[in-house]
Amino acid sequence: MAGGGAGVAKRLGTLLSGLLECGAFCGIVFGWASLVFVLKDLGYFEDLCKPAATPSPNRTLLPDCSGQDEQFSLVFTIGSFMNNFMTFPMGFIFDRFGTTVARLIAISLYTGGTLLVAFSTPELVVLLFPAMSMLSVGGILLILTNIQVGNLFGKYRSIIITLYNGAFDSSSAVFLIVKVLYERGLSLRAMFLFMAACSAWHLLRTLFLMPRTRIPYPLPPAYNYGLRCPGRSQSYRTYEEKRPPGEAGPEETPLEPSAPRGGGDPPGVPFRACVCSGLFAWHVAWLSVMQLRHYLFIGTLNPLLDHLAHGDRHLVSTYTNAFAFTQLCGVLCAPWNGLILDWHKRGKTPHPEGALGALADLRASVLSLVVTVTQCLLFSICAAVPVLPVQFATFVLQVLSRSFLYGGNAAFLAIAFPLQHFGKLYGLAMALSALVALLQYPCVALVRGPLYGDPFYVNVGLIAVVLVAFVSPVMVSRECRRRAKELGAAGTPLAAPAGAETPAEMPH
Repeated sequence: MAGGGAGVAKRLGTLLSGLLECGAFCGIVFGWASLVFVLKDLGYFEDLCKPAATPSPNRTLLPDCSGQDEQFSLVFTIGSFMNNFMTFPMGFIFDRFGTTVARLIAISLYTGGTLLVAFSTPELVVLLFPAMSMLSVGGILLILTNIQVGNLFGKYRSIIITLYNGAFDSSSAVFLIVKVLYERGLSLRAMFLFMAACSAWHLLRTLFLMPRTRIPYPLPPAYNYGLRCPGRSQSYRTYEEKRPPGEAGPEETPLEPSAPRGGGDPPGVPFRACVCSGLFAWHVAWLSVMQLRHYLFIGTLNPLLDHLAHGDRHLVSTYTNAFAFTQLCGVLCAPWNGLILDWHKRGKTPHPEGALGALADLRASVLSLVVTVTQCLLFSICAAVPVLPVQFATFVLQVLSRSFLYGGNAAFLAIAFPLQHFGKLYGLAMALSALVALLQYPCVALVRGPLYGDPFYVNVGLIAVVLVAFVSPVMVSRECRRRAKELGAAGTPLAAPAGAETPAEMPH
């Protein structure tokens, strides 16, 4: 970095602290199966269990707790829906007001959610509904503000984006830690009060290791961010006073250099055109069908294991722990997708700039999209096999697929569309996929009712639904051929000048 900019130590501090934040806080709601185990033990929704004449392996009578399972599934359904749906307005807030405002909202929601869980009881079980929603929205907003950290590291940008999304997946193992500590005698209230106290760390990171607005890409010379000691560097206000008129300051530099001053859209690439493109529509379908498959698996894992283990509580606990441990591997699996996306930048040949560079990035995303769908298809097939030991393979494939899914989603939107629209497009994609994810509750009701607890036919149907996601990489491949044909018709390679917008060409 040039003199006066953020040094390597500061950038690495931002990277590592962001990795810890995503890995320990952002996606904890997806460890729901482990928390349900604790909540059942504490007697949450226990009044919905009814006596039944189903013998267990030790010849005792098991109560029918399908009503309890439905309520826990409803809590997760609402929480996961809010996780996605509220990303759209949060994306607007992030794009309009910047990182600091977005993170303060996220911290407030997260703290409120942890406090609601801490003070919930079997008599105040209704607190779980807003608590999970607040934890979901706060967590997704935290990772939304962290994705831009990849802009600090140039050619490793996609790897870092996917690494952060993998850490988001791994954070679901936090509820496993809660479960294990609960079994060792620590109270649920004490653990969630500790998580609420950690918000002070989020606040310090917001002030010192994150930008006030956004991190631009590519980085301008001597770019710096966060509060700085007056004795070592100028404050932002002093810099603004001395900056020549008309020159963009470091934190005013737009994410796309060609974007006009004043916050308007660059000519020919309005937000609405991005949203109405076939590329975006099929990408949303790609995200939605696979996310539905994952949400339904996570939300019904506890009753599924109960069904396959014939009510053996020890077996259910063992498999729940195994599932939670595999979630820790998300942070290790997700960067593989980043390597696929950035592989074309690794050679000795310089990475092309301008439209050619954007086309190369888009071509690299095709393989990533195909691999992600293939993993989800294999995961869905294993999930449909009603044999308990097969679920170990299901857990492994699930974490692989999920880590590729969310990292690939964020990276693709950053590659295929103008970056000044990233927050809004990311939020809109998640919000639309949330509407599809609402189908998980009627699927659960179908399994608990007419199918008598056997999810086999629903799982087979979901295999067919996942196949729809293969359309997206086909559409991206067609878009690549269209752009290549236009570049060929131009007669000369289009290399954008330093101030040109690389991924802004409008997808069809």
